[in-house]
Amino acid sequence: MRMEKDALGGLEIDDDVYYGIQTVRAYENFSISGQSIEMYPKLIWSMAVIKKSAALANRDIGVLESEIADAICAAADEIMNGRMKSQFPVDVYQAGGGVSVNMNINEVIANRANEMLTGHKGYDRVHPNVHVNMSQSTNDVLPSAIKLACFLYIQDLLQSLHIIENALAKKVTEFRDVVKISRTCLQDAVPITLGQQFSGYHSFFCRQIEEVETLKKVCLPLVMGATAVGTGIGSYPGYMEKIYQYLPHISGIPVTKENNFFDGLQNADVYLKISSALKCLATGLSKLASDLRMLSSGPRAGFAEITLPAVQPGSSIMPGKINPCIPEMVIQVCFEVYGHDQTITLAVDRGELDLNIWEPIILKNLFASFQLLTNSIVLFTNKCIEGVKANKEICKQYAETSLSLSTVLSSLFGYETACDIAKEAYERGLTIKELAIEKEMLMAEEAEQLLNPIILTGLDK
Repeated sequence: MRMEKDALGGLEIDDDVYYGIQTVRAYENFSISGQSIEMYPKLIWSMAVIKKSAALANRDIGVLESEIADAICAAADEIMNGRMKSQFPVDVYQAGGGVSVNMNINEVIANRANEMLTGHKGYDRVHPNVHVNMSQSTNDVLPSAIKLACFLYIQDLLQSLHIIENALAKKVTEFRDVVKISRTCLQDAVPITLGQQFSGYHSFFCRQIEEVETLKKVCLPLVMGATAVGTGIGSYPGYMEKIYQYLPHISGIPVTKENNFFDGLQNADVYLKISSALKCLATGLSKLASDLRMLSSGPRAGFAEITLPAVQPGSSIMPGKINPCIPEMVIQVCFEVYGHDQTITLAVDRGELDLNIWEPIILKNLFASFQLLTNSIVLFTNKCIEGVKANKEICKQYAETSLSLSTVLSSLFGYETACDIAKEAYERGLTIKELAIEKEMLMAEEAEQLLNPIILTGLDK
């Protein structure tokens, strides 16, 4: 055991761990969810990037010994390489502002750097506040780290979006000649092809890729150098210029300096912009999943226009029942994303005076939305979309027997006449084509051509 002290007194710390007294206090004070910041390796990596960049900047301007700076960088590298995974026990629910997150990182780096220099943990050579946190504040470190992490999450999400976009593009081609009935207000409408229907899904995801790609730009301006409230107090001359030289190099992300630090600390609308884009994505994802559920409903008393891959039994009592399990999972994910967005909205709204202190709950919900969408989209694609099969005969039957084919008669004989034909066809159980021929409105050859559903699926036909 080792003894550490802070303003509240002293505590004995297990010598096997690299974190220190402030981390232990946070762990004891906020045993809330059982979910620690270890759940967010991208955030921890981003924090380590900032600590390394700051150490190099402080070294270059002559306020941090080279030996200490090198040890801090080496410790930060270990964190970035995933070698300290069990050292971040702080609950994601904690005091506002995220001081516990920042100090957890500072203490781990300080103890590891001190160990490198002296052979033991402790702060006799490297101190978490004096050296690791030099020229910084939690208030500029945490929002900067969140933005870096968001950039990385966006890259992962884009990979998933390209996967589903590619799968849908293949289905557009595969189903281009499968004629079916469209539906508006859940009622029969005019014929389309299954390929046309899937082209709508495909186009949505193409558009989402463009939208998500633009989010990278809002992640680039950082507030490093702002320190506590935007004045830069506590940092040293030349530090700001140096850290913005190191941050892009170490992170591989082309970050820039925020134009107005006061705005950057007071307002958290950038997180809401990102969350809103994720919510928009979720709406189309949920609609696709919902549509697949309806189109595959049956198999004998539903639409049954498509068949989804069977992944597991759907009932504990009804043998042979197969549910659309994957689409149902996706819809639940989207519900969760909507809830996350509402929480983020409230947290952004509650920013007060010179700082928005609600970033712990913002990052929890924002990162969760990223993770849920990224993972579910890939699973949705692999276990469902790629295996969708068209039930061509059922699709064709619905299209040929639809009363909406009376739309053609409306163009030829007027709306009221077509209404009468549709009503009579419904009452007598006939198709529009059969009744039009019976009443000699069209010759059989004309009816075959004008009332052929595939001909009605586009002006080019």
